[in-house]
Formats: sequence, structure tokens, C-alpha cells
Amino acid sequence: MTETPQTMVARAWQENFPGLDVSPIEIFGRLRHLQEQHEEALAPLYEGAPISQGETAVLIFLRHAEGPTIARRLAHQRGCSAAAMGKLLSKLERRGMVTRRPNPADRRSALVEITPTGARMVDDYFPRQLALEASILDGLPQEWRQQFVEAMDVLSDRLRPLAGP
Repeated sequence: MTETPQTMVARAWQENFPGLDVSPIEIFGRLRHLQEQHEEALAPLYEGAPISQGETAVLIFLRHAEGPTIARRLAHQRGCSAAAMGKLLSKLERRGMVTRRPNPADRRSALVEITPTGARMVDDYFPRQLALEASILDGLPQEWRQQFVEAMDVLSDRLRPLAGP
């Protein structure tokens, strides 16, 4: 295996601060790098497509939601600001992929639903994305996949109280 940027950074910090635990660089640095590589691998799939990776992620969530979803919940689920989600939803709404209406329980919030057009779009593109992702995972033993999922779940559980609502 080649030396990664994370390994080089960790080693440099360890040399300069011998008592410092640099193991988080190896894990969180790799997670960030994996996310970047994942987005780069998917980019050709969405190049010239009528939908982006981020829009697909929102439509997937709405596709399987049980009824209208509060826009703020979508922002939280995607890890973005309410303003960023509002911009994304406006683009999807203009293209007829979602509808928004005021929340009768709280007029300050909007309820969002996927339209048949949005459902068709996600039903067309997401299986292609899954096929590409499956090809990336091909050859990785099922046991390793499961261990990776379990480790990420543990990290998520530990981060949740620190991340806020």
C-alpha cells in the first residue's frame, strides 16, 4: 500500500509533538479523502445530466419519505444550512421535481414533497449510481464491508451528541 497524505501528516505531527495522539488524522482524514474520491468517481455519471449528485441525494430521501418533509429536516439530513437547502429546493421546484407549501402547523417552515417528475428522475439516475458504487466495492469481502459499516455506525453514535440537533 502506498503512503497516504494522512500518514505523512500524522508522521510529521508525531515527530514534532511526540506525545500527541495523531490517530484521528488517519481515520478522519481518510474519511474526508474517501468522500472527495467518491464525488469525483460519480462526477462523470452526472456530467450533462438534468440532475446533480446533491439533488439526487435530496430526492432519494423524499422518494422514500412517508409524506411531506420539513425543509429544515432535509437540511439537517444533508448536513447543510437551511439557506443552502432552500436554494437547492428552489432549483428542484423550478424544474418540477418537488413541491413546497407552508407547514400548517408552523407557517415559518415549508413542507416538501417529491413530484412524479422528481421520482422518475431519481428512479432513473440512482440505480446507475448504485451500479457504479457496487463496481467500486467489487472484490471487497462482505465481512470487511460489514466491519466498515459497523465501525462507521459506532463513530456516528459517538459524534451525534457532539454535533448538536
